[in-house]
Amino acid sequence: MKIQLQATDFKPQNELVDFVNEKLGKLDRYADNILEARVTLKLDKSDVRENKVCEVKLSVPGNDLFASRHGKSFEEATADVVEALRKQIEARKEK
Repeated sequence: MKIQLQATDFKPQNELVDFVNEKLGKLDRYADNILEARVTLKLDKSDVRENKVCEVKLSVPGNDLFASRHGKSFEEATADVVEALRKQIEARKEK
């Protein structure tokens, strides 16, 4: 799977990039036909603490999958997005 990461309004540190790649790489266990993952990390302009946003669009044959989550950190938001995508993949397999 090819992973494209885009960060809006900031430059991500290598540790964050590695974390995102590692978490998304685990989705290959659930679906071997994922072609590409487009990841967008951005800061929400609100005053709430959970202002880090991670959005992921998975390109798979048939329909693309998408999930977006807010978190206190990008790591938390990324972990939540990966879990949401895992559930979407599992639900799609059951159909």
